Amino acid sequence: MTGTRIKRFMGHKGIVNAVDVCHEGSASLVVSASDDCTAKLWDTRVRGEVGCFEDEYQVTAVAYANDGNLVYTGGLDNCITAWDVRQMQKSMKMKGHTDTITCLALNPKGTHVLSNSMDGTLRTWDIRPFVDDASGGKKRHDKTFLGGTHNAEKGLLKCSWSADGTMVTGGSADRVVHIWDEPSAEELYYLPGHAGCVNSVVFHPKENVVASASSDKSIFVGELSQS
Repeated sequence: MTGTRIKRFMGHKGIVNAVDVCHEGSASLVVSASDDCTAKLWDTRVRGEVGCFEDEYQVTAVAYANDGNLVYTGGLDNCITAWDVRQMQKSMKMKGHTDTITCLALNPKGTHVLSNSMDGTLRTWDIRPFVDDASGGKKRHDKTFLGGTHNAEKGLLKCSWSADGTMVTGGSADRVVHIWDEPSAEELYYLPGHAGCVNSVVFHPKENVVASASSDKSIFVGELSQS
């Protein structure tokens, strides 16, 4: 762990908004989302892109499925699109947000994806293959988490899960760290302190600790009280 750059990928024609890595199988695979309306696949073992998903709108969020067979993107069309990596085509589209999606994050089990949006909500979506999302069937939208905000800065605020998948959090323009109970969608923690927009919040992988990054140029690390 030297912090030395091992690879530089070039090929996007617009700003790169998000990047994710494949967590299962080949650890060398990376996906990126860009304002050039594409999500590109990269392999650290070869030069140049190894795949490209072309969308109609700028892509602002991306997440690799845990098994590496699907990539999820979100963007200015307010939708979450699943792409089949093996067939290099759209697999499904999930609708529900009413403004740009700013971040996507898979839960530890890989069964649900969490989204943050400029409509002021975080939402979870059931992405298991057997869920019936046809007309009249069960919708893939699972829960909505209220309390966070976005502002005129239109920042790509992040979102994340706790290591056990029982809590979710996300960036918020109201300078507050919001943490929700995933099963009930109730807010568990309301943590003020930042002097600027909270852009990202992450959970410690083992401890009951969170870290938040803000436009006030600070990173806060704090321990959550035991419930």
